[in-house]
Amino acid sequence: MAKYSDIKGFTVQTLSSDTVASAAAGGSWASGGALPTAKYVPAGSAGTQTSNLVAGGASGPPANSNQNTTSFEYDGSSWTAGGALNTARFAGTGFGASNTAAVIAGGSRSPGSTTGGETETYNGSAFTETTDLNQARGETYGGAGTSTAGIVFGGKSPPTSLKANAENWNGSAWTETNDLNTARGELAGVGESYTAAIAIAGYTTTAVANVETWNGSSWTEVSEINTTRYNSGASGGSPSSIAYGGVSAPGPLSALTEAWDGSSWTEVSDLSTARWGSGKSPSGTSLLALCSGGNTGSATTATEEWTAPSTFTKQIQGQLFFNSTTNAFKETISDIPPSTWASGGSLNTARRLTAGSGPQTSSNCVAGTSPPSTYMNTVENYNGSSWSEVAEVNEGRYGLAAAGAANTSSLVFGGTDGSNSAKTESWNGSSWTEVNDLSTARYYLGGAGVQGDALAFGGNASPYTANTELWNGSSWTEVNNLNLARAGGGGTGPSGSSAMYFGSDADTNATEIWDGTSWTEVNNLNEGRQHLGASGITTLALGFGGYDPGAIVASTEFWNGTSWTEINDLSTARTNVQGSGSAIAGLATGGNTGSVSALTEEFTANLANKTITST
Repeated sequence: MAKYSDIKGFTVQTLSSDTVASAAAGGSWASGGALPTAKYVPAGSAGTQTSNLVAGGASGPPANSNQNTTSFEYDGSSWTAGGALNTARFAGTGFGASNTAAVIAGGSRSPGSTTGGETETYNGSAFTETTDLNQARGETYGGAGTSTAGIVFGGKSPPTSLKANAENWNGSAWTETNDLNTARGELAGVGESYTAAIAIAGYTTTAVANVETWNGSSWTEVSEINTTRYNSGASGGSPSSIAYGGVSAPGPLSALTEAWDGSSWTEVSDLSTARWGSGKSPSGTSLLALCSGGNTGSATTATEEWTAPSTFTKQIQGQLFFNSTTNAFKETISDIPPSTWASGGSLNTARRLTAGSGPQTSSNCVAGTSPPSTYMNTVENYNGSSWSEVAEVNEGRYGLAAAGAANTSSLVFGGTDGSNSAKTESWNGSSWTEVNDLSTARYYLGGAGVQGDALAFGGNASPYTANTELWNGSSWTEVNNLNLARAGGGGTGPSGSSAMYFGSDADTNATEIWDGTSWTEVNNLNEGRQHLGASGITTLALGFGGYDPGAIVASTEFWNGTSWTEINDLSTARTNVQGSGSAIAGLATGGNTGSVSALTEEFTANLANKTITST
């Protein structure tokens, strides 16, 4: 695999801040490889800056008589011809994590007044027709997510009806969900899955600046973009995105780029060439984006790459190093950083054997047990300083596992309520909804990933199990087992294709890593233990606390992608402790110190003057 520095000419440097990187500082556009054929208003574009797909669209005016089926794939430097769409069309939407796993949906087709609901999936070589949208629509670039967990929103249906409809995609079928607050066409959309998306600008009777965010159940109007526009491009997700190009009304074609940091928009460096109707990288990051083709007065082949090289922060969403989810660059720290544990805000309710996920500043603590209550359903959210009680889970239990990117978007599964549970519940920031059960009921299992892309592994199914299951946003599928059946270990990881599990009820020190296909045994923990906390990703992780036969321990170990190193201990030894956050900003919550605890400790690694290297 090429190094990031070889591709971009610099290494990633850390800053003193732990906040999500803003694309606003230091970013710029530069020329990329030209499309083989000029193209604008594509039927859809998907993927990232280094693995992009642009399909269909028009090569010359008018679009409704020059639509085509051609697709092109980008590898980070040049475009090559891909498979052909089954239906020629333009002005549809696309989403997906790469140019080998993409969805193209909707769009306008011949004659130009006709709008279709055709959906086609792409596997890297060919398109396959699948289930149509429930609402045919064109003139929308409102789409987000992965090839198995996506969402489409807005657009126009014949002859001129603007749509607010949103539909969720689960990999095989569409389900109607709650509408946008503002019906509009020619809007832009980005996001990680059908539980996290952003709808940007668009057209009603004129260009609008409206922006709405989606949390999996409802749309919320947030700060408007600074410049009204439609037919723009967008890349990124929540809470960090950029929008670029388009048409303002009244006004000329736009080259403006604006960056979203989760609360407001900031104007940043312009595109080199003003254009509308370009291809984009909806699954790319706000630090690496792609703008391809478009209309500059006529169709163009010009491709531009956005890079923000000088302002990388230590974390993305408190959990992942730069681009580790989309471009497979595995970031490592050159040596073990100095680190400390410090007191955080205490839980409102002391408990142990809970589940939790999210970054240090936006984590949750779900269910658990605390005498005299045996099976608790209490849930609390952490904001970086204090815990607040929120809506309870439907099933009280302990020994469950969790996945999630923030305290507004999570998934919990398994546990025990007196018998082994297979229950799975999804949280949208306001309420819990029961969804499809695990295939294997169990407790003391490991969990990793996010709400729409999670992994469950190990646990006590009476007896211990090595069973591993993958969640695609709607259902669980059994995949390859752990090498060692076990329960009570520490599980962590950023996605359903990248996880790790270490320790167990048998006080083992075994560590295994999941690569999306199989588990591999790697170097062991220094101290075998059970019911420890875990945080981080497969190249940078923490294991802390737990029970080593005869003693509750405070030991903390740091995983650098190759081996474990003992570092500063927890301030308070405890077992049955919940872990969340990252390897450089972790959170240890609750547990048992000899009695049930409400303590929270925050872990901070000092990365000043450290270099994060891509391998």
